[in-house]
Amino acid sequence: MPAPRRTLRAGFSPAQALTPAAPARLRVGIVGAGRVGSVLGAALSAAGHEVVAAAGLSAGSAERAARLLPGVPLLPTDEVVAAADLVVLAVPDDTLAGLVAGLAETGVWRAGQLTFHTSGAHGLAVLEPAEQAGVLPLALHPAMTFSGAPEDADRLLGAPFGVTSRPLHRPVAETLVLEMGGEPFFVAEDDRRLYHAALVTGANHLVTLVAEAADLLRTAGVTEPARVLGPLLTAALDNGLRRGDKGLTGPVSRGDVGTVSDHLDTLTRRAPESVAAYVAMAQRTAERALAAGRLKRHEGAPLLDLLGGHVPGSLASERAEG
Repeated sequence: MPAPRRTLRAGFSPAQALTPAAPARLRVGIVGAGRVGSVLGAALSAAGHEVVAAAGLSAGSAERAARLLPGVPLLPTDEVVAAADLVVLAVPDDTLAGLVAGLAETGVWRAGQLTFHTSGAHGLAVLEPAEQAGVLPLALHPAMTFSGAPEDADRLLGAPFGVTSRPLHRPVAETLVLEMGGEPFFVAEDDRRLYHAALVTGANHLVTLVAEAADLLRTAGVTEPARVLGPLLTAALDNGLRRGDKGLTGPVSRGDVGTVSDHLDTLTRRAPESVAAYVAMAQRTAERALAAGRLKRHEGAPLLDLLGGHVPGSLASERAEG
């Protein structure tokens, strides 16, 4: 016979519920039942918490909520917050501050609640209006990409979560992440924006680079670019993760000015929209190859001069000479 669910008594803090000695379950409200919010809500439900309400404006949110949070009603945001012990704020970065402040103005936040947002770009400062009302604030960012596909739930298992919290609240934050199937690691408040910029550079820009390379291959007559790029990019990613700059290969890391010049001429004629991206990445690759000793100064200077000539006002050649 299953053990009875423990309920939160009057005056009992939800934060106290998330301790080994007091494993009470929480009523969870999801604000933003999109790609991330619905998946996290399903994970919290699987951990034994009760998702009591969700808010989502789009048809896509309603579809995901129906699939991942069956039976959970979609309510106005203030009603979701009022019904919950734990409020999950899974909304776009630029709307988070206004949402938290607006809810504070309505007086819907209450002392003893927990809330966490899923924004990588923000830390705890954005939650200050809720914290002033007595809410325990957490920033729990899953360092994973979610596309809205069914496999998103599986991607959450073992996913790293960037955690920012008050020192006193860190065990609560880590417990929530572990319950959702993730792996917590700490990010200081002052480092939050840099942390997020790093992830955007690695994930979002990677998709752009892959799509760009595939388009160029199609222009070159390759009808199935994924067959060509798959093995190559898999090996390159493995090299980059294991070896860093020591894994650099190709004409830029060798200082092959002639080959790079041919690339620029060809791109200018056949794919002019790709020139700026090629130059920017080649410049940064050359700079990193120089710093890592993969490229000698006398090899890098002509290359950066060439690249600098394709970007008005570039300081690339000055860097090579400095």
